[in-house]
Amino acid sequence: MIKRPSTAVLVLVLATALALSACNSAKTELTVEERARALHARILTVDTHCDTPMRLLRGDWDISERHDPALRASGKLDLPRMKEGGLDAEFFAAFVGQGPLTPEGYERAKQTALRIVDAVHTMTEDHAALIGLAVDPAGARRLKKEGRLTAFIGMENGYPVGRDLANIGLFHEKGVRYITLCHSSDNDICDSSTDRRDPEDKGLSDFGREVVAECNRLGMIVDVSHASEKSFYDVVEASKAPIIASHSSARAVCDHPRNLTDDQLRALAKNGGVIQICFLGSYVKTPPVIPEREQALAELEVQYGSLRQIRDEETRAKARAAFEAVNERYPLERPNVQDLVDHIDHVKKVVGIDYVGIGTDFDGGGGIVGCDDVNGMIHVTEELLRRGYTDREIEKIWGANFFRVFDKVIAIADK
Repeated sequence: MIKRPSTAVLVLVLATALALSACNSAKTELTVEERARALHARILTVDTHCDTPMRLLRGDWDISERHDPALRASGKLDLPRMKEGGLDAEFFAAFVGQGPLTPEGYERAKQTALRIVDAVHTMTEDHAALIGLAVDPAGARRLKKEGRLTAFIGMENGYPVGRDLANIGLFHEKGVRYITLCHSSDNDICDSSTDRRDPEDKGLSDFGREVVAECNRLGMIVDVSHASEKSFYDVVEASKAPIIASHSSARAVCDHPRNLTDDQLRALAKNGGVIQICFLGSYVKTPPVIPEREQALAELEVQYGSLRQIRDEETRAKARAAFEAVNERYPLERPNVQDLVDHIDHVKKVVGIDYVGIGTDFDGGGGIVGCDDVNGMIHVTEELLRRGYTDREIEKIWGANFFRVFDKVIAIADK
């Protein structure tokens, strides 16, 4: 005769099964942040523009230490906060403001750029256990596997090239892998999107075409952030390799001349390039006009000029304090992560998910509510997940699209 289990045994078995089921269910129901962090652990993430190297030249600031994000002196990026934000790779920009188009000006710009590039090299040597220098996507993938961060080097403003194409090769040998052709002023290479002292947009110069060709030959990525519309289209026509906009956003979402129009987005996609969405507030969301604020800022602009062009440290400190006082007196509502992801949504809608990425401009003005410094970058992924982006789409945004362009630029150079 078969002996049946007692009721007590059956109840115990059922209770155990339910407990195991509940346990397994709890394990699979991750929070949005947990999902985002798990995704970042698997994929290779890159930010294609920060201006932190200017801080590397200071003797009182250590990028290997965690700095309090609440303090202005901390800056937007250090290595511990990169880890916290889930960012694997950063393009450290050797920025040089536009100066006179003279042999003396070119030489000063070149030497400044070389000092900044050397500072990035020194950082990777001094903190080799935390970060390594890479010159191609394969190097970044290797460093990711080793558990280390990646430093790439870009150059913001082609001014240090001067009129000598050999300088492109020099910077390439030093590890520079993209050149932003211009900055806020026109130069010998091309016209800027924000310099209309001469109302005519002359676009890419004849020398600029030689620069693009030399970049293509060497495997140097051509960057059209800051370039005027005509310059942009001239570069698209001239380049044999895909190009990037290392830190720009969508003009249809925020009407600013630094952002790309829908027609430019379509031309960029046809070229095979990528737009890296910028976190600078005035490029993310159009601020309301406050007449008193505008007048006060205009007066300071007349008195001091551009902060980035001030060379004297004492004068820069006074100017910064004056501008900050105006900001405190007439504060603007800052854009947030949701506003930023609206730009990604728009690019995806216009040209598809394969042509958009991230270029923060941290320490050059970048920073929004919810992602004011690098340790908040995980929140961008959280918002993408909330909007229904797939893991593969997020991987493309955070690096796969850019690295596709990077690999293609190298392949074309090798031919």
